[in-house]
Amino acid sequence: MPLALAYMIIRFVLSVVAVLVRGDVSKDVELLVLRHENAVLRRQVPRPRYGPADRIWFAALSRHLPRRLWSAVFPVTPATILRWHRRLVTRKWTYSDRRRPGRPSMVAAVKQLILRMARDNPRWGHRRIQGELARLGHQVAPSTVWEILNAAGIDPAPRRSGPTWRQFLSAQTHAMIACDFFTVDTTVLKRLYVLVFIEHGTRMLHLAGVTANPTGPWVTQQARNLAMDLGPRMDSLRFLVRDRDTKFTAAFDEVFRACGVQIIKTPPRAPRANAICERVVRTLRREVLDQILIFNEKHLSKILTEYVEHYDDHRPHQSRGQRPPHVETTVARPITDLADLRSVQRQPILGGLISQYHRAA
Repeated sequence: MPLALAYMIIRFVLSVVAVLVRGDVSKDVELLVLRHENAVLRRQVPRPRYGPADRIWFAALSRHLPRRLWSAVFPVTPATILRWHRRLVTRKWTYSDRRRPGRPSMVAAVKQLILRMARDNPRWGHRRIQGELARLGHQVAPSTVWEILNAAGIDPAPRRSGPTWRQFLSAQTHAMIACDFFTVDTTVLKRLYVLVFIEHGTRMLHLAGVTANPTGPWVTQQARNLAMDLGPRMDSLRFLVRDRDTKFTAAFDEVFRACGVQIIKTPPRAPRANAICERVVRTLRREVLDQILIFNEKHLSKILTEYVEHYDDHRPHQSRGQRPPHVETTVARPITDLADLRSVQRQPILGGLISQYHRAA
């Protein structure tokens, strides 16, 4: 192998010397032949690929020609040659062996933890966060925490906004109930209004009523019916979340205030403030109402009543560990019990639109 390499080097050097001592006419003829051959090859290969050795060879030869002649001599543009040169310089002078002065930078994971603590706890300042980090074993200076919060645009604790709607709803979930209206159009394009209530803690869904004319007295009567149906459970509720619909009159609010429930009105055009109720309305539309043609008010009431029973008694909920609202605990069974598929039976709901599965008795 070394002999072959030495032979190639000697041959290359002798060819260069032969070119240098050759006459000008023969050089020009050879140059014209090579140019024509290069033009023919370019027609066959529109975009040739150059390796690192080719690039170095072009870059070395470019030093012996004026820049104005590069575009006429080389098969690439001057900008390409300059880009190759810059890339070569970048690879050589990386300064990877040099260390920047000053203290080492903060670990990215610790920065994310600081920002997470600030978002989860709006009342925590930089010193409170620094104390929590010290308890977890991260020794960070208070000034470093302040700089991270300031760079992220997070104001000091006294100037931050209060808890978000999600934080508020999560903290009060077991004492809250929400309500909302949604509309359904029949086959004859008659619009019906549906009033639903949902308990945040248990995700229990209540169908208050269906009507084509949702007047104030009708809505108030549905509130009285709900209070009677809940009975003693009404004492555990402290907040009712509703929007600013004019159908919710003062008499409607008074029914709940008489039971010790405070009315919370959501901001205008803020569906996230009543997210749980908005989500259940979306579920009703996706799983039932978008799949069935509604003929009249009585038909809609029957459909929703049957689905609400399925929703409260059987449908699993992620926020409750895949348990239905009426089920407090789920009996754990080994997977081997499913070896006999006949032990699981299907029960169709709404004409087979929804399926419920039960173990055979």
